[in-house]
Amino acid sequence: MNGVQCKLARVALGWGVRDLAAAANVSTQTISRLERGELLRDATLDAITQVFEVAGITFIDDSSDGFGIIVRKPQPTLADR
Repeated sequence: MNGVQCKLARVALGWGVRDLAAAANVSTQTISRLERGELLRDATLDAITQVFEVAGITFIDDSSDGFGIIVRKPQPTLADR
């Protein structure tokens, strides 16, 4: 995940920087640094990525064609049927 993907995922979920920081147990400054393109420790980046993946975001790896995210549709619950 890169900084642009982080921001895309955050906006797709309707989350602010504070929301993501709280969910990943990192500071808001850490999220801002990531979104500016600064490098983070692997463990920190993994924690942020995992929060997004649990929320339904899949990251498309950087390739010659570009990069991005996929937002999974929410799974219906029994109450929705």
